[in-house]
Amino acid sequence: MVVRLRLQRFGRTHAPFYRMVAANARAPRDGKFLEIVGTYNPIANKHGMKEIRLKEDRLKYWLAVGAQPTDRVAWILGKFGILPPPPHHFNPQKSKPRKESDDDKK
Repeated sequence: MVVRLRLQRFGRTHAPFYRMVAANARAPRDGKFLEIVGTYNPIANKHGMKEIRLKEDRLKYWLAVGAQPTDRVAWILGKFGILPPPPHHFNPQKSKPRKESDDDKK
């Protein structure tokens, strides 16, 4: 069984709240899970802080037995030093101005 560390979405429209769970990779996003290993609230409170709670010992256990984090979970775990930070994808080719064609000059 392939285990993933991923986010389950809760909350209402435009006010998300996430649980970080260890789940079977085949299970639906908000479906059955093995264990809750943390929470993540991306909405900043009045002090501008986003709330993240992690069970570090359980996260380290799941990573030790081969659980694969999703991109967002890997980013969160990288911020807290549990995993090395994921590589930053920077593509300077996208920011270059494109060549002017004859249609653009008119």
